[in-house]
Amino acid sequence: MIEIDGNYLEAGGQILRTAVSLSAITRKPCHVFNIRKKRSKPGLKQQHLLGIQALTQLCNGKLEGDFLDSEEIKFFPGQTYREQVSVNIPTAGSITLILQMLIPPLLFSSKPTEITFNGGATDTFFSPTIDHFRYCFLKILEKMGARVEIEISKRAYYPEGGAKVKVKVFSSELKKINLTEQGQLKNILAISGASQFLKDKKVAERQLTGVKEILGKLKLPIQEQVEYYQTQCPGSQVCLLVNFENTILGADNLGKLGKRAEEVGKESALELLKQQKSNACLDKHLADQILPYLALLNKKFPVTVSEITNHCRTNAWVIEKFINGKFELKENLITWNPKH
Repeated sequence: MIEIDGNYLEAGGQILRTAVSLSAITRKPCHVFNIRKKRSKPGLKQQHLLGIQALTQLCNGKLEGDFLDSEEIKFFPGQTYREQVSVNIPTAGSITLILQMLIPPLLFSSKPTEITFNGGATDTFFSPTIDHFRYCFLKILEKMGARVEIEISKRAYYPEGGAKVKVKVFSSELKKINLTEQGQLKNILAISGASQFLKDKKVAERQLTGVKEILGKLKLPIQEQVEYYQTQCPGSQVCLLVNFENTILGADNLGKLGKRAEEVGKESALELLKQQKSNACLDKHLADQILPYLALLNKKFPVTVSEITNHCRTNAWVIEKFINGKFELKENLITWNPKH
């Protein structure tokens, strides 16, 4: 059994998500302890608990310690995968964070798998927005050979949640791609969305005004997308995407009570400019999410990132526990070196 100390470095939920996901793929049982130890409220929260329970169902495994606030679990992966699972989230837990855990093993299943989310949030704090997830992260995975489809029936924000989302993951064969050079810039897409509660205040349009105030200086055409949704509580989000020949850079942001919509747009645009000027292929939030897929290819795989965060360092450490190889992290270059 592989022992994972959840108190390592960044000490967040990413350690748990990566550990159980790779455990399911490699079929090596794992014991994760000191879960989220450095957080103000350590242990399993609803989204962590529901995620690992869903993964256990999907791979017909066994799980010990699966209760709220538990600081350790033991996960025993099964040998076969189910074709569907429902995840019912009574809170505004992050759907994208649960998907980070479920997608990697399902790519290795022999049949397509459907995941139905009832409840939870598509766009919430401390996690990727659903647009960044599907238009940035999943597009990079698609270039690598993965196929994942997302259908959103109902958007949802913090604190009410109430989303309805279906995700279909197909068995896929991953391949190495060029993630060291951006290539030619193709276009910029700005998606600005908000709850119907905020339509009269033109929140989505005003977020775009903030975006254009910053990105307009580039004198590049920006494709704009304004959306409003029926949700259980007010909320808004903006997601900016720069499409290059070899990659996609993204930046997202959420509206917040007391913050002007224009400022939400400006912040995301400034972040995007920072990512673009790094000349990297992966933005700092995408970098740690993509690391497991590099290692699963079992080939030397270099990628350029805008910043090597503690999330990256932590995820690299967990991955090396399950897969025979080593990450080399240097300046803005991360290289996976397999051991044969």
